[in-house]
Amino acid sequence: MSENLNSNNIENDEFNINNEDSDYEDLIARLKEIKSAIALLEKTIIK
Repeated sequence: MSENLNSNNIENDEFNINNEDSDYEDLIARLKEIKSAIALLEKTIIK
């Protein structure tokens, strides 16, 4: 029984790490989109 719980904990930890990695990747992608939008607005305002 203890081995089963340890196995489940390891799987949950791996899932959480993968989930966090995915969250960071999504955040980075969103920040790149925001950066592009700001650059475009700056060009528009400067004209």
